[in-house]
Amino acid sequence: MKNKLIIPILLLMLAAACKKQDRFETESGDSTPPGKVVLKEYTPLYGGARFFYSIPKDEDLLGIEAVYTNKSNQSFTFMASYFIDSLDVYGFGSIDEYTVQLYAVDRSGNKSEPLDVKVTPLEPAYTRVAKTVQAKAGFSSFFLDWQNELEQNVNVYVEYEFPQGGTNRKLTTVFSSNLPADRKFVNDLFLGPNEKVNVKVKVEDIYGNMTEFMDKGTLSLLEDMKIPKQSWTIPNPNDSIGGVPMMFGNGLEGRSLKVIDDIIDRGDNLNFLHTQSRGRTGKSSDGNMPWNFIIDLGGYYQISRIITTQRHSGGLANVSRGQYYRTENVGIYRTYIWDDATSKWDTVMQYTIPVPAGLTELEFVKKGEAGDMAYMYPDNPQYTKPTRKFRFEAVKGFSGNYTLDDANCLSEITLYGKKAQ
Repeated sequence: MKNKLIIPILLLMLAAACKKQDRFETESGDSTPPGKVVLKEYTPLYGGARFFYSIPKDEDLLGIEAVYTNKSNQSFTFMASYFIDSLDVYGFGSIDEYTVQLYAVDRSGNKSEPLDVKVTPLEPAYTRVAKTVQAKAGFSSFFLDWQNELEQNVNVYVEYEFPQGGTNRKLTTVFSSNLPADRKFVNDLFLGPNEKVNVKVKVEDIYGNMTEFMDKGTLSLLEDMKIPKQSWTIPNPNDSIGGVPMMFGNGLEGRSLKVIDDIIDRGDNLNFLHTQSRGRTGKSSDGNMPWNFIIDLGGYYQISRIITTQRHSGGLANVSRGQYYRTENVGIYRTYIWDDATSKWDTVMQYTIPVPAGLTELEFVKKGEAGDMAYMYPDNPQYTKPTRKFRFEAVKGFSGNYTLDDANCLSEITLYGKKAQ
């Protein structure tokens, strides 16, 4: 008896599924268009509009389509399925009035008569972003900050001009972003104090809308140098300076001294420290993180920035991502300098290394090998006070969205600055 009941139920389910699927199949013989869309209201959006409507009673209705043409005679089409009562349209380049045509479309491709709706959008994202862009001078570089609270995709064009070697150079760099707040660097500009950089910026959205170039000022870049490592020394594990113990990094194949030897780990040379999950002091009972790497610089320096290089372990061919921006590497750290006058550690900054998105395996390798740079004072680039001792505190790993204490490895620390006078 049970088997006899199952077969009719399955047939009914199959028939219902086929009927639902048929709704989206083309009927080439149908030439009757659906009825006209009835607008209830529209709501202005940033660079767009949201339309609320009633759909016509048509058995083979596929959805509602919106079409508008911008000032450059480019046409854009947006569509929502038949079971949704609203449709969002974006791409308006200004707060002027636009005409949007709404159509009902059936599965044979027939369209209803258009419903013309005049709309006035709110200010679009790309112009809002453009108003927030700021350019600041850095060390042999400059950087741009901007806000994008709508998190829409924008391209930021940076045109920068500077004198070099008796000639004037003009270059352009493009950055793409949809983050609510972003910072991008233009690096490796080794200019003298009198060789200033003029910066202009324009912003574009994905619909082809673009601002004019805006002058962001003339910048005098700061100068620094790589602090030589030949005189660097580190304490023994668990030896303390100012009440802070030097970490343990000699677990397994790792060695702490490899972090200051100017050689980065490439997966086949095992050049990194390893805490073996007991990094704070070397004793398992004291836990792994936070652990502190303390360096005696061998002289007094004013530090400008730091480059950290992660453990790779990506295989002998060196073409795969391996552990870059993943488990066992340091994702969040703090920096400190020793103050001789107070005999205390002064906190300088905390930095979260961002995980790159959308890179190929080989691009991850190249970015990882280049290392991750951070300024000692990220928002206002400058030098620290003169110091002989520097402390790197590993706070969290990358795992669990920077929540886990599993950072066992680090390949290299490189510091930049100038010799203290």
